[in-house]
Amino acid sequence: MGIREVDEFGRRLRAELPAATRLDPQTRAAYGSDASIYRVLPTAVLEPRDLDELGAGLAIAREHGVPVTSRGGGTSVAGNAIGTGLVIDFSRHLNRVLAIDPEARTATVQPGVVLDELRRQAAGHGLTFGPDPSTQSRCTLGGMIGNNACGPHSVAWGTTAEVVHRLDLLRADGRALTAGPGGSDDAELDRRLISLRDKHLRELRLELGRFRRQVSGYNLAELLPEKGFHLARALVGSEGTCAVLTGATVALTPLPAAKVLLVLGFADVYTAADQAPLLAAAGALTVEGMDELLIAALGDGPGSVAAKELPPGRAWLYCEVAGADQAQARARAAELAGLVEASALVVTDPARTAALWRIRKDGAGIATRMADGGEAWPGWEDSAVPPERLGGYLRELHALLGAHGYRGIAYGHFGEGCLHLRCDWDLLTPHGVSRYREFIEAAADLVVAHGGTSSGEHGDGRARSALLARTYSPALLAAFAGFKRIFDPDSLLNPGVLVDPRPLDADLRPGHDRIELPVVHALHADNGSFAAAVRRCVGVGSCRQASGAMCPSYQVTGDELHSTRGRARVLGEMLRGELLDPDATEVHAALDLCLSCKACRNECPVQVDMATYKAEFLHHHYRRRLRPRAHYTLGWLPLLARLARPAPGLANAVIARPAARRLAGLEPRRDPVSFARNSFRTWWRRRGGPLGTGTPVLLWPDTFTNFVQPEIGIAAVEVLEALGYRVDLPRGPVCCGLTWHSTGQLDIARRVLRRSVRALAGQGLVIGLEPSCTVLLREDAAELVPEAAGLGARVRTLAEVVAAHQGDWPFGHLDAKAIRQPHCHQQATFGDEAEREVLSRLGIEVDQVDAGCCGLAGNFGFEPGHWDVAQACAERQLYPRIRAAPASTMVLADGFSCRTQAGQGTEVTAEHTASVLRRALSLPASSRSGG
Repeated sequence: MGIREVDEFGRRLRAELPAATRLDPQTRAAYGSDASIYRVLPTAVLEPRDLDELGAGLAIAREHGVPVTSRGGGTSVAGNAIGTGLVIDFSRHLNRVLAIDPEARTATVQPGVVLDELRRQAAGHGLTFGPDPSTQSRCTLGGMIGNNACGPHSVAWGTTAEVVHRLDLLRADGRALTAGPGGSDDAELDRRLISLRDKHLRELRLELGRFRRQVSGYNLAELLPEKGFHLARALVGSEGTCAVLTGATVALTPLPAAKVLLVLGFADVYTAADQAPLLAAAGALTVEGMDELLIAALGDGPGSVAAKELPPGRAWLYCEVAGADQAQARARAAELAGLVEASALVVTDPARTAALWRIRKDGAGIATRMADGGEAWPGWEDSAVPPERLGGYLRELHALLGAHGYRGIAYGHFGEGCLHLRCDWDLLTPHGVSRYREFIEAAADLVVAHGGTSSGEHGDGRARSALLARTYSPALLAAFAGFKRIFDPDSLLNPGVLVDPRPLDADLRPGHDRIELPVVHALHADNGSFAAAVRRCVGVGSCRQASGAMCPSYQVTGDELHSTRGRARVLGEMLRGELLDPDATEVHAALDLCLSCKACRNECPVQVDMATYKAEFLHHHYRRRLRPRAHYTLGWLPLLARLARPAPGLANAVIARPAARRLAGLEPRRDPVSFARNSFRTWWRRRGGPLGTGTPVLLWPDTFTNFVQPEIGIAAVEVLEALGYRVDLPRGPVCCGLTWHSTGQLDIARRVLRRSVRALAGQGLVIGLEPSCTVLLREDAAELVPEAAGLGARVRTLAEVVAAHQGDWPFGHLDAKAIRQPHCHQQATFGDEAEREVLSRLGIEVDQVDAGCCGLAGNFGFEPGHWDVAQACAERQLYPRIRAAPASTMVLADGFSCRTQAGQGTEVTAEHTASVLRRALSLPASSRSGG
């Protein structure tokens, strides 16, 4: 299409479907890739709210000759969910479970429903959906049907194709179609399909359906008479190239009464692969494999603690074993362990089981970085062979890798012969891409020689469609082309996939950066490269799951652009320098709703750190331009607080006026910060400084404790002195630079931080009270100033000091209940185990909010335009729990922002751990327990 036709198409969409149409460049950038190595910018994105809008969008695309690509969670590793024309996102609105029939054991769903949501609703009836890929928390049923997804349990419960009963579809010409066993509701269509089938009976019977994980190509074996001419199942795995899915009826399977996890350790990955089919045949519900390189790549990231539980070995199989009760499941696990020569671990505790499973489920993310930090990529991601041939295939595949000079991390569904592999091929240079293509073609020939195919569950997409000619006969390829033509004669739907494929090395996402943003942070893990840091996001989409801390703004908006992945894609386009650049306001808009909560740094399996990337972007974006007023009022808060010190009452009166807040660039609905009459340092000087002769510690007087809530600092001093410490404060004014950092004023942040680090030189333990400041000193300071190297090892929270105390326990038993909002920065870094231990010892029963950031997030919640998102974040858990709790329930939050959000949203007074500990000091000795 020419520019004029593209513009006219966009105008039609916007005029007729204004609420569903997205044409802005940042949204196009966010949808330009999925979880693959490919990048194709769409012309427009449609988020239909109902089937009428879907049909209207499809009609407009057809009239203008614009190709259409269906997209669910965007978790495809093969490039199945990207296209140059109209991308239709089903996940935002067409995402409901329409019905569950417990007696028939079926569910009827819309294409955008997330698998975990279906499984959650089905579990209420004692049922589940069998296929469960590792992306189950964000992949959609439409995407699973498009790719014929499988997952760990397909070894026992079947692939998606095996559990589909009926599909409701829109054809490219706009006509509705229902497909199921025996064909469809269109007799002429069925006649043409039967004619095609009968013409190719030999190829369909000899080349297809040879083993369960043979997913490559169209699933035409389901059209055979002996298969019941099951058209719905024939369309599973067609990757949106034949029709647009509008609904599906699928089979559910009963949940086991009890199950345990059997983990088996083997001498090497080949032995594990050899033994896997035996365990599958013996009835294991899963037989999942991974090798030692995946554990090495895990490093100290999420799951590293659980990895220490793995039984001895250099490769492992996860075998889930069911039974009528736990005793029978354990007995069956022991029987399975006796079938092989391996070390064994049987896990029954749900939390330990989930932690171990996380390693395997996060494999697609973990494996994108080698143990030495080198980048690894999908590409030969999903090959499959008959299970009994997996060991031999894997041995030869590793030999092929070695011959080409590559390293690879292998894991996957060993019980079904399906292998995932991330390799360190060079996709950043033309020579590297050429070598990559040579390897892929050689690997395709190798897997075919072992009776397998290039795809075992993720579809062919842009990564493997071109390899079908190396896999199947010309006659079968002709059958594939005929099938596509019957449904989509004008090739409107997802062109370039399966039939008439694009070259496998076309449209690669990496290697096209024209801009390398100079960084202030050292970015040690990415060798100082902002581009390499952005490339960490391979697109697995963990930021799109409906639970957990990541990503708050996505969870309350449902907008791909406001996910961590969406922002990473926008930053990637900025560095590419074609659609966006660092001065583009569209990039700023994409990052604007990032709360800088750091959850992605912990929950993302690749540890994408969007808070740091946002700070770097803001630093460069505003380097030569006027900043928003909030950046000056909030970013310079530590200085403004000092300037207000002589007359805090006057300062509070001024800023309380709505006109003053508007002038300061602050959200008018947000109550402003009020400065205390006397600062913490004032109290400190009046009491005469440090007292006692105990172990010296340094208490960090952060801006919020010093100028806003000094009572917290006073309480901390009294608690520490009761424990026998000699408390002192740093000499002179100090600040970690957090407020300048979060607003991207990094030069100032570094100067402030450098001065403060010098003030700490030669000192001992440093105790922080404000979690965000403590995290910056402990985790981020060394990334900003080299002088901070080693500082992090000396920084502790108050609770860590109290929990580690070995002497008398001077605190009474409070015997209370509390709702606790942990600070997002602390949760994303070193965690809050000490805080939970201390509260437990104090006799406080804690109901902990686990939804991540409270929504205020420092300057975020005080800035105009953020009110709705900030409040919606708190409405996820924090506000409802407080409202539902009895009045006697304590509300605990160590973060100033968290206490402010709770207080302004519910009118409670949230407390810091220091205040609670101070109150416990006052209890009678009879209520105190031993240390």
